Amino acid sequence: MFYSFRICEGFQVKIKTAKVNIIVALFCSILFSSAVYAEGEAVAVEEVVSDEQQSAEPQGVHQNIQSLKNEVIELNRDLFVLEEDLLFSANTQVSVFLSVDADVLFKLDSVQLKLDDTVVSNYLYTEREVKALKRGGVQRLYIGNLTSGEHELTAFFIGKGPSDRDFKRGTSKTIEKSGDAKYIELKITGDGSKEQPDFVVKVWE
Repeated sequence: MFYSFRICEGFQVKIKTAKVNIIVALFCSILFSSAVYAEGEAVAVEEVVSDEQQSAEPQGVHQNIQSLKNEVIELNRDLFVLEEDLLFSANTQVSVFLSVDADVLFKLDSVQLKLDDTVVSNYLYTEREVKALKRGGVQRLYIGNLTSGEHELTAFFIGKGPSDRDFKRGTSKTIEKSGDAKYIELKITGDGSKEQPDFVVKVWE
């Protein structure tokens, strides 16, 4: 059996049925391959979009978490300041700070602080804290309330002096508490040429 195809005016082509079937099969195969390729392209595009969305979502979540952390830190700072204002009003507040010169031949171990014969602070230092103080750090050793009038502040410093000798020194100062907040600095001073450190009590005006 033959199929007759008219290509143009006055020209016909006869093709056997078997060949027609082969041509149809090839055409269907081409159509199927094109459809599969198009579907594959669509899936690939969809996967790329999905990957971009997935990569964008964790980044957005991370940014939201970081923003929330910053807000919590800021809130905690505000609450801390508010708590101090409520507990230690300006007319009764007294704060004591500690600082150390970088070249002092003295390794601080602990400090005891007394106000009017009452021990208000005992602090034991770590190696890391001592290094931070010698790099210029300032520690708030104590904050509390004090009535107006004269008060005696006494501090005892315990540590290691030159040649790793045990060292303990005390210093005291009479302070006048007025209606304003009082800030006091305990400073360990000296230089490399001195065998003994100096301990200074300074009232910030």
